[in-house]
Amino acid sequence: MSQKFIIQDMAEALNSRLFPAVTVWNRLEGRPRTQNFSRALKAEVRDALWMLTRQWQMGEFEGDDAGSPIFAKLHLSTTQLTRYQSEGFPTEDFDNATPLEATVERRPIPFRLNEQNMALDLRLLMGRQWLKLLHTVTTNAADHSEFLNAYPIEVPDPDDPSDAAICAHPETWAMFAAVAGNHMDGGKLYFYLTEKASHHASDGITLSIPSDASDIDILGDRFVKWFEKLYFQPLDADQDAWQPQRLEYQFSVSAPDGDSELVLSADEYYHGRLDWYNFDIDPTRQSLEEPASPDPQGTETCTFIPAPLVFDGMPNTRWWTFEDRRTNFGDIKPDTTDIAKLMLMEFGLVYANDWFLLPLDLFVGSIVQIKGMAVTNVFGERTWIEAAGSGPDDAWQRWSIFTLNTKGNQGEAADTRLLLLPTVPKIQEGKPLEEIMLIRDEVANMVWGVEKRVPLPTGDNRPGAEVAREFLAFIRKPLDEEIARLLARKQTLASEAPENLSPAEQAELDDIIATLAKVLPPEPVADIRYQVMNTVPEEWIPFIPVHVENDIRQIQLQRAAMPRVLAGEEKPQRVRPRTILLREGLDQKPRSPYFLHEEEVPRAGIVVKQLFQRTRWLDGRVWTWLGVQKQIGRGEGASRLAFDQIIDTTNK
Repeated sequence: MSQKFIIQDMAEALNSRLFPAVTVWNRLEGRPRTQNFSRALKAEVRDALWMLTRQWQMGEFEGDDAGSPIFAKLHLSTTQLTRYQSEGFPTEDFDNATPLEATVERRPIPFRLNEQNMALDLRLLMGRQWLKLLHTVTTNAADHSEFLNAYPIEVPDPDDPSDAAICAHPETWAMFAAVAGNHMDGGKLYFYLTEKASHHASDGITLSIPSDASDIDILGDRFVKWFEKLYFQPLDADQDAWQPQRLEYQFSVSAPDGDSELVLSADEYYHGRLDWYNFDIDPTRQSLEEPASPDPQGTETCTFIPAPLVFDGMPNTRWWTFEDRRTNFGDIKPDTTDIAKLMLMEFGLVYANDWFLLPLDLFVGSIVQIKGMAVTNVFGERTWIEAAGSGPDDAWQRWSIFTLNTKGNQGEAADTRLLLLPTVPKIQEGKPLEEIMLIRDEVANMVWGVEKRVPLPTGDNRPGAEVAREFLAFIRKPLDEEIARLLARKQTLASEAPENLSPAEQAELDDIIATLAKVLPPEPVADIRYQVMNTVPEEWIPFIPVHVENDIRQIQLQRAAMPRVLAGEEKPQRVRPRTILLREGLDQKPRSPYFLHEEEVPRAGIVVKQLFQRTRWLDGRVWTWLGVQKQIGRGEGASRLAFDQIIDTTNK
């Protein structure tokens, strides 16, 4: 049925939307009247009315946020980090001239381990540097020989048990034997100079010209400064932020905050990348020192001209401009689970022209609190903007980024301050000096520390399984040779008729038989035998559950030791770890046990590495230090340790 609509007042009908209608624009570009399209594609602006009509067609008159910002003022307060404290050690001044990663992660370089000199490569490097410095004072070969004799590299002795870690490995023994007597141990000189302030480089040295002693003592100071600049280590060998019982770094920093201090604690840092998210505000600590330092900064107001923020592929805001082809969002084919990618694309495309940049320069090591921002747009409207992340700190619906969390759940207000740390964006990492895995063994009901990479005295490292096999073969070699000698002698004596043996030879044979009975397993007299326990490879170090002191319910893990049973020895030896990470407390005098919190070893296990790291700081100086990193493991493991077994002795 057809019906005519007669509209008396067209303007009123359109404004009130009295009649359904569909409005379609199929051409928004200039319409050419000739065969030459060049002028039409220019989209020339004829007059202001033309511009207004195009804006009306694009719906820009309907927008309520069409005013672009042209001026902004930012009111903020700043303070500076002034104190640093490793967990359990005295407070020290915060140093902005050093990367914070180096300050936190630095650990002493192991020059000695288990009564054995280590890091031969560094010792040779230090020795060459000292002789090079010494050459600037004296070129007399006798003077150089004095230092070679005073700080020598000893030839390893295979018969000395203390040199077993060197002689057990042919490459290591060959390296020490090649440089012993020909090169100087610079590490001995360094430790002598740093042991006491009264020690000097010329002590105990007979110089060809005695007056050169004062110049050589000055060289000693230069030598110490050279090495400490080359490798960044803690001033005290035991004063670092690494917590062995937690296998992570723990430290705190503070900054003046009015009459008190703002204390920021990093309780679980092990990632190798240090930033604001590693810190929490500790409301229980008012200061790292007494009294608090005066506030070095104050409040200020900054003015800006906002600049539009752009990104590749961003849609242009005017119809006569074509987007570049560097980023094609239409070519992205997200999966059905890529919800975050879809949301990011939609957010970037819909609100592409709503972002503006206000550059604010801050000093590294500063904490800034933005009180608010006044923005003026092109229409002269002025808006006061406050932080969007304000509200209760633990409110589940609150979302913010680059802001600090407050420890506890006391209903406190969110802290919206921004922490700018003196950290570096990139760190070069060397190969692991040592690497361990902590895995759970549910069958044996314990945790194992498996030494995957073990440091050698030369400064190099090798797989822990290879080192353990070579060391065990080395210490068993004298016993195996003695057993072979006794077996050969027994065979010689037994080949003779008993009446042909002298009383001395018969007594010798009886002693050999008695000795072999102690060191060799007896011949099986039954089809089965009872075995108390078996063994595991020597690179597997056990951690057994024990009760926490004064607690009958909570447990922790204590490092234990597997027995090394050698034939002929009355008392088995204990297999000690060869890595610094697992030797905690063994090199102290007196020795102390090593406890590890049970929750630090999840079912997936963990991998801990100690390696050299290197970076370049703002002033161009290179920083090198020895640090530790931790990451998740690959699951549980099985040591195949078993007790109370029945072993089949028949040959099948």
